[in-house]
Amino acid sequence: MLHKFLRDFGIDRRDFLVICGLLFNVFTWPILLTTLMEQTISSNLITDDLVIWVAFYVSIIVFSIIGSVLSKRFNGLKFLYSWIILGAIASLSPVLVNNFTVIHLAVVSTLFGASFGLGMPSCLALFTETTKIENRGRVGGIIFLIANISAPILAVPFSGLSLTAQSVICAIWRGTGLSVYFLKPKNYDSPKVTKTSFVSVLRDRPFLLYFVAWLMFCLVDRFEVAIIDYFLNISNKELFNIMGLIEPVVATFFILIAGFMCDWIGRKKIVLSGFVALGVAYAIIGFLPHSDLSWYLYFAVDGMAWGIFYLTFVLILWGDLSHSGSREKYYALGSIPYFISYVIPRFVTDSFVEGIGSYAAFSLASFFIFVAVMPLVFAPETLPEKKMELRRLRSFAEDAKKAKEKYERKMGK
Repeated sequence: MLHKFLRDFGIDRRDFLVICGLLFNVFTWPILLTTLMEQTISSNLITDDLVIWVAFYVSIIVFSIIGSVLSKRFNGLKFLYSWIILGAIASLSPVLVNNFTVIHLAVVSTLFGASFGLGMPSCLALFTETTKIENRGRVGGIIFLIANISAPILAVPFSGLSLTAQSVICAIWRGTGLSVYFLKPKNYDSPKVTKTSFVSVLRDRPFLLYFVAWLMFCLVDRFEVAIIDYFLNISNKELFNIMGLIEPVVATFFILIAGFMCDWIGRKKIVLSGFVALGVAYAIIGFLPHSDLSWYLYFAVDGMAWGIFYLTFVLILWGDLSHSGSREKYYALGSIPYFISYVIPRFVTDSFVEGIGSYAAFSLASFFIFVAVMPLVFAPETLPEKKMELRRLRSFAEDAKKAKEKYERKMGK
């Protein structure tokens, strides 16, 4: 069944298995790392963990930028192999320390972040190089769906193990990414080295328009997460627990839907739809903050939006906008808002949230989300119009063929 699906969309099965296995390993490994860090923090009774998490996410950003530069000096796949080995070694670092202090954990978290960020842009660039632009959405959607469904299955039993066992499993799991060494993609050649600076990427108008919208969404949504967590923990604990179940489920399955829609109607329309729906959801909460129905609507829409944006802004858009040889820099810069957004809630204190009313917080969020739509209005569609038209014509021809066959069977009777 999978072989037929891939053949129908012109996707090489070997390339799909290679990139799917690599990205699956990459997207699930940080979940195991963060679980390992959380257990290390709690077992050492460390209450002030701000420095530890800031070090982790900042190091991802810094080393992804460094990695996008270093990857040009090495063979593409060899750089990825070295990155995987580094990650496996870094996963064992907690075993080397007996008693952790905040400084020790900050160093370990920096090492974790560096070992993840260093090769991340090259890994995402490999995905772009081995997929056709007209099929990139659905392939990415399938990969993300598999990773999101598998992540909780891996994380739940993993969290109950000892620190040493977790470190060893992290190392082994990261090491399995080396399977790509034996399955080199058929349709991949090391891209030619081109002189593309970060300044030129930031001057790229389409990139900048999408980047600004993505940055505003990440900042607003994560800021609101801190407020919502505080608000619901006080007013409705049960609803808060339900939120933790609804959003991930909706986001997971909407990733697949968004992948197919991105290849059918284009990236821009599906992204705009996500922003508008999220703005409306924030507005409803602002007017009806004590209504459970408005909260359920918000959870569903926020999960839908994250499914759309996670796929498009993390995996698809930067590959569409870049060209071979410059993709790593596009992905390195494009990922910055996502990792910055994880730091924001840790700076939002309860006293700060208490000074902001729920109505004002959600109304402002709705306003800024609608403002974020403005850059997208002027942004170009990254899926070529010819590809969309060809797909529509092919679909029309298939429908006409089915109608003809149905008519001939009816006349034959």
